Amino acid sequence: MSLADILDPFKSWHLPFSQWVQDVLTWVVTNYRPLFQTLKWPFDKLLTAFSVGLNGIPPLVTIVFVGLIAWQIAGWRLALQVAGLLVVVGLLGIWGETMTTLSLVFTAVVFCMIVGIPLGVIAGRSERAAAIYRPILDTMQTIPSFVYLVPVVMLFGIGNVPGVIVTIIFALPPVIRLTALGIRQVPEEVVEAMRAFGATNNQLLFKAQLPLALPSILAGVNQTLMMSLSMVVVASMIAVGGLGQMVLRGIGRLDVGLAATGGIGIVILAVILDRLTQAAMSRRRQFGHVAWYRRGPASVFTMMLRPYRSPATQDWKATGAELLSTNKGERL
Repeated sequence: MSLADILDPFKSWHLPFSQWVQDVLTWVVTNYRPLFQTLKWPFDKLLTAFSVGLNGIPPLVTIVFVGLIAWQIAGWRLALQVAGLLVVVGLLGIWGETMTTLSLVFTAVVFCMIVGIPLGVIAGRSERAAAIYRPILDTMQTIPSFVYLVPVVMLFGIGNVPGVIVTIIFALPPVIRLTALGIRQVPEEVVEAMRAFGATNNQLLFKAQLPLALPSILAGVNQTLMMSLSMVVVASMIAVGGLGQMVLRGIGRLDVGLAATGGIGIVILAVILDRLTQAAMSRRRQFGHVAWYRRGPASVFTMMLRPYRSPATQDWKATGAELLSTNKGERL
């Protein structure tokens, strides 16, 4: 061995890591591809349901419906902003692509919540589970998203469903991390008080830890939404439709207008979803003591239905109010 080989041993010695990965993936594809094709079923069904629903409803109905939701959870100002942004999407001629992208994002976020929140609860209540999750989540968040595409295409093929799976892998870590953080930040005094009163683990989780951790969990869902949108263009490389496909076609044809239109659509979607989730979190803290049917459009419907209440209900409420006033008078 020469002096140059001793000083630079990596010229002749290296690990064939890429060959190992290729061999393992080839073996998995050869033996288990039918199994992975079967696993696509729930993703396909939920994606089809969202896609049929969002693309089947007339745009004006969707704008009014989303505006009412925004008014209910965040007030009339945000409702006007959301409705205005959706009108801009329609005027740009990208309504169908936007609804397709929205269905992909909603499907990915639903599965991220189904998988991520329970895993986050486990990580928040167990240090051992958190230690196991940490390197996996670090890897998922730091590895380039393009690396996911090759094994997903080999196992699941191309199209919208593999695009949803790639998006889930990329967007899952925030909801796990922030759910675990919210559970850990529950005051120890609350936990000890509930245990002192004989609360079981389930009662402790559902009556104290999850309600107190809800702002952190919602922040995780918000981050998952944003990361899902950021994967739209990358996922379009495996034949995923929607706004990402517009951007990719614009890049391929050097059509700046097409790429810019798709990009503006993604930005508008991100603004709408971010404002709605952020407003929902802040309004929950601000108006958490007000019943939902006393706010927004629900309060209007409640006032409209008041004259049509059944006499039995009105008598019952009047009796309840009378009893309440009587009790107050006796106390005084």
